Amino acid sequence: MENSRLKLILASTSPRRRELLGHLKVPFEILSLNVPEESAATDPVAFSLEIAQLKGAAVFDQCRKSADGLFVVSADTIVSLGTRIYGKPRDRDEARRFLLELSGKTHSVFTAVAVRYAQGADVDGFSFVEESRVTFEEISPVLLERYLDTGDSLDKAGAYGIQGPSLTFISRVDGDYANVVGFPLSRFVRETAAFLASKHPQEPTWPNLFS
Repeated sequence: MENSRLKLILASTSPRRRELLGHLKVPFEILSLNVPEESAATDPVAFSLEIAQLKGAAVFDQCRKSADGLFVVSADTIVSLGTRIYGKPRDRDEARRFLLELSGKTHSVFTAVAVRYAQGADVDGFSFVEESRVTFEEISPVLLERYLDTGDSLDKAGAYGIQGPSLTFISRVDGDYANVVGFPLSRFVRETAAFLASKHPQEPTWPNLFS
């Protein structure tokens, strides 16, 4: 049904999330607003979820003014070691400190995904947080400085990106690899399929809802 069509919007400018979502081969737009990524939460699950929801709510509220069928997807990825939460480093010195603290240890990567949905008067959504575990080798001083020279650490939570030169010191990943990249695609597919099946039972192939 034409009035059931949804506009999929990714509330992120991350090229990694754009690439991962693109694997679904459904049309989507990108819109990210400048939302302060701040939370008083000290639990990594609550922290990442609050930030993801803030990002999505800002985009949803703006798009709701001019569109009806909406499916806004937002996400936030953080690294956690014990009670310490690592976001993106401010500069090279902080990136070095992050990596030295993670060196030789196993840490968690949490990605929160939040979805805001609107179809007519039906406004709803869902969210989840996926955890993966990443183990670093001891990072030698030479390898550390060479990695920092690449600049790869400056826009990544925990000061590293798994799909880049940091693979020289990542020895193990337990859990969803895509989650460490920044978007747990397989779980997103599962959660989205279940959610849209409840909203649009007349359309058994949920990707067809997006136009």
